[in-house]
Amino acid sequence: MLRIIAGEFKGRRLKAPAGRTVRPTGDRVKEAWFSILQESIPDARVLDLFAGSGALGFEALSRGAVSVDFVETHRASLTALKANTEALKVEDRVTIHRSDARRFAERLQPGAYDVAFADPPYAGDKAAELVELYRTSPFARRFSIEHSADLIVVGGDTRRYGDTAVTFFESPLPSNS
Repeated sequence: MLRIIAGEFKGRRLKAPAGRTVRPTGDRVKEAWFSILQESIPDARVLDLFAGSGALGFEALSRGAVSVDFVETHRASLTALKANTEALKVEDRVTIHRSDARRFAERLQPGAYDVAFADPPYAGDKAAELVELYRTSPFARRFSIEHSADLIVVGGDTRRYGDTAVTFFESPLPSNS
């Protein structure tokens, strides 16, 4: 069961995409992840790459983000994203992009978002590719990516939770103030 942990939509359930290809982030990991990012979420423009059900982006909205752009390619996930957006009545704060996450991120200017999440499939090199892209062009002030605990990600702050890890990066971009 997917649910929102805290904030405006606390306790609300989210629809998960049909099929076995999606691996939702567990509540324990999500709670730790948001506790680390809590000060960055209010009023943030958020990007959720490999969005799946949108659990990370909707959690950010619930905790005060102003908007979320979800990026996803799979039809079942896109259907779940649309249903969750409608159920939470946040159509005015959400944009759903049917796009490859890496291609979407490659087109972004540095600092395009305040906070970006990514939860790519553990199989393959998607996590490493996205981290490398972020190092070249930091598309968000704070970027965090979920990956297999077996993957060593250099240069970020990695936290491990069983077979899952989340690595956090902060951009050296100057603030707009």
